[in-house]
Amino acid sequence: MTAPLWVVVPAYNEAARIGDTLRALAAQTDTDFTLLVVDNGSTDDTASVARSFGAQVLVEPEKGVGCAVDTGFRHAIARGAVHLARTDADCVPAPGWVAAARRALAESGGLACGRIVARRDEHGPLGRGFFRVLVGLAAAFGRLRPAHRGDEFLAPYRMHAGNNMAITAGLYEACGGMPRRPSPTDRAFLNRVRRTTAAIVHSRQMVVANSTRRLRAYGIVGTAKWYLDRGSGTLTADPR
Repeated sequence: MTAPLWVVVPAYNEAARIGDTLRALAAQTDTDFTLLVVDNGSTDDTASVARSFGAQVLVEPEKGVGCAVDTGFRHAIARGAVHLARTDADCVPAPGWVAAARRALAESGGLACGRIVARRDEHGPLGRGFFRVLVGLAAAFGRLRPAHRGDEFLAPYRMHAGNNMAITAGLYEACGGMPRRPSPTDRAFLNRVRRTTAAIVHSRQMVVANSTRRLRAYGIVGTAKWYLDRGSGTLTADPR
């Protein structure tokens, strides 16, 4: 018998896009999971679209992706989840994503981080190449940044995408969970985990096609600053 696994998808006004995500999850090679969409106070039909795919829907009115993820994970844990996985409502997991996440959690017993690529339906080769360069630069910057290299960390820093991760329920609670704010919360969450355990693995088989709409919202320079952890300036920190 496999450990109960829940997939949590935070969403805000994603009625036009979440269908791609939910179709990809329905097409997984491993479908032994409970799907939970956390509607972060949407004003469109996000919730009804999610229910049409058979997803459970939970409403979190406090805005912010960290709030939605934390509420969703704790809801799942309270209902017996042993393993938790997350992707976002503008992302498309590869068919073997759930199976790879389950294997990675069995290997690590802690946190599993996957590989992100750019969605092919949003940009051509140039845009996807630029996205790949940005991810590589952000990963290198993160490893070199002094704030990520303190003696309190039990594992080295590696690039962690919040929209492609899985974690055991026990570790999620032990590390304090996802920071609810300020956005972005992914790096802060990874550092919470790194202060708690060295049980972190990176799975190249956990693949999620990531939206590149931040490129349109922020432009090239703004997107580079975001991925290099320089903030969003005068723009919203969450262009959902």
